[in-house]
Amino acid sequence: MRFKGLFISILAGVFWLLCGLTRPAYALTPVEIADLSYKACPAEYGGMVAAGSIQEARCYLIVGKAINRSGKPVTNTDIFGRIYDANDNPVMQNRTRLGSIGEVPPGESPFELRVSVAANQPEPLQLKQFKASGFSGQVRR
Repeated sequence: MRFKGLFISILAGVFWLLCGLTRPAYALTPVEIADLSYKACPAEYGGMVAAGSIQEARCYLIVGKAINRSGKPVTNTDIFGRIYDANDNPVMQNRTRLGSIGEVPPGESPFELRVSVAANQPEPLQLKQFKASGFSGQVRR
């Protein structure tokens, strides 16, 4: 009788492992960021205020190339980086995730990312340590 219980437990464990192995695993896929620059947002974006306050802000578009060398589309691509003003003060305190660019096909793709900068932070802005990563398959949210 004990042998039958042990056999059923082992069989259940093997079944559980096999079922778990058939699901695809989606690892984080790095995406290179190149040719970074920024420009003021077009007038149709309108006036802005800084998040969580009534402080006036300026709108900028960070533009560049996303380079996907994985050979597969990368989805849910988050962009990380640091932005400093002309005095080396951080534009976004304690925050390195700046936004996302959705899907990046294999190869090089242009991208743009909208950011708000407090109006009292002087230009030129400095864009540093930019990188991106996403998933090579659809991720449930």
